[in-house]
Amino acid sequence: MLAEMRIQGLGVIEDALLELHPGFTVVTGETGAGKTMVVTGLHLLSGGRAEASKVRNGSGRASVEGRFEGVFAGHVARIVADAGGETDEDGSLIALRSVGADGRSRAHLGGRSVPVSVLSDLADRLLAVHGQNDQLRLLRPSEQREVLDRFAGDDVAEPLRQYREVRDEWLAVVAELTERTSRSREMAQQADLLKHGLDEIAAVDPKPGEDAELAEQVKRLTATEELRAAASGAQAAVSGAADGDPDQPGALGLIGEARRRLAGADDSALRDLEPRLAEAEMLLNDVGAELGGYLDGLDADPGLLEQILARQAELKTLTRKYAPDIDGVLAWAEDANSRLASMDTSEEALAALAARRDELAAQLAVHAAAVSAARTVAAAELAGAVTEELSGLAMGQAQIEVTVKRRATDASDPQALRVDGELVHAGGSGVDDVELMLKAHPAAPAMPVHKAASGGELSRVMLAIEVVLADADTVQTLVFDEVDAGVGGRAAIEIGRRLARLARTHQVLVVTHLPQVAAFADRHLVVDKGTAEGVTRSDVKTLRKSERVVELARMLAGMESTETGRAHAEELLAVADADKEAAAKPRRKTGKRPKR
Repeated sequence: MLAEMRIQGLGVIEDALLELHPGFTVVTGETGAGKTMVVTGLHLLSGGRAEASKVRNGSGRASVEGRFEGVFAGHVARIVADAGGETDEDGSLIALRSVGADGRSRAHLGGRSVPVSVLSDLADRLLAVHGQNDQLRLLRPSEQREVLDRFAGDDVAEPLRQYREVRDEWLAVVAELTERTSRSREMAQQADLLKHGLDEIAAVDPKPGEDAELAEQVKRLTATEELRAAASGAQAAVSGAADGDPDQPGALGLIGEARRRLAGADDSALRDLEPRLAEAEMLLNDVGAELGGYLDGLDADPGLLEQILARQAELKTLTRKYAPDIDGVLAWAEDANSRLASMDTSEEALAALAARRDELAAQLAVHAAAVSAARTVAAAELAGAVTEELSGLAMGQAQIEVTVKRRATDASDPQALRVDGELVHAGGSGVDDVELMLKAHPAAPAMPVHKAASGGELSRVMLAIEVVLADADTVQTLVFDEVDAGVGGRAAIEIGRRLARLARTHQVLVVTHLPQVAAFADRHLVVDKGTAEGVTRSDVKTLRKSERVVELARMLAGMESTETGRAHAEELLAVADADKEAAAKPRRKTGKRPKR
């Protein structure tokens, strides 16, 4: 849970510490006092968009620091570990987000600087913020489908995953078949060009690195005289003159003379050097023999240069067309073979693709039907759960229906799929349209919820949906930002009662203007605005019970200084306390909805 949150330099709040209750915490305050900055701080801590305009005038930056407590599940621990962060000695986890006056944003988790996306990932596991913008978003058909899927959990998620895997392959095959069919003439021309190039390369049959090797041979053969002179001179220096001239004995002759002199010496130290000269003589004999062989090779095949130059010319016909060198030509040939394999426009190839398309379409239809069936079952459960919540929100006669209908289409749709004999659009989230419908009373027709509900009723419907979804949610901390707007009286009491019951299984933080809701809180925070030396500042403080009476009286009608206002506030607190005491029975389990 979120144990504490500190806000500095954000809007009208200069420095405030919010100590949150594990159960139900409410935040109230005068209009303009800065209640919305609490929710803004939570959005920042959740990795939301940072705006320089939210930084308090005169402050260099705004910062929000949250301290989370409790046993962190494995996925949360992995997020922290991957970020290089650490928990404190008491096991709590610190998250920090700051926004500079220049708009630059920074994030820290567990004492380490991290990307903002890491805070977003963490918040997805620990924190859920529900506000009026979320209500408006829930009126969109795509969002309503996501609400149903979220409520259904794995019952829809698993068949939807299988559906998407098959759909990806199906779309790829459909696209390839369409391209091959529509571009058959163009692809046939391209295939002919590729085949011609491959035939030309095959006729020459180049070997890897052959052009570089031939260039070295040409270089050597065109310098035969210079090479012969160098090799002959070296051989004469090693072995002596070819005609045996004693005046040019060469290195071998000199070493032989040195050996004879040492072998005949009377000093054993000199005689010991003779074997080393014998080794040198053997090495020079080998070098002399190799030089002789080299010289013989230069004269072995006078026509070799011509042959090499002719081969070079063949290779150059390829390097002029396909790549700068032979290795590049061979790579072009490999790529051309791959492209040819995908450009087969023969009747057999097209028939094989069409068969694969139909096979995948049949599989996809089965998965689509499974998704629709799971959604239909979950829709009835969701409708029943929301209707039950509405009965406790002074809308006892209202009924919610969640319709699941397949999205019909025609054959011109590139993503048309036949499911149970009906042609439907196979979108990324299945073939279904989902819509929330409301019957204001049993005799009323079911209409889209935004058309059938008044402003206050719509708020209650949306709150009921939020409560149902929250009860099936795995995150522990739930934040509601004035989702009770537009209601009052008895309905407001029921909203407070519902939130208090929800707080028995979750940590709940509510920003509200309704005293009936605030009375049910376990902890009451008030945002108080004041002016000193011409500067407006807001602070957040925790109210004692006597101070709660004053605040509730103010919220009722600005009557905090009258006996009537105080009496009404005390009555509200007494009703809320009695209700919470009566409801303090064995805690209901949280988590996913019961398995069917």
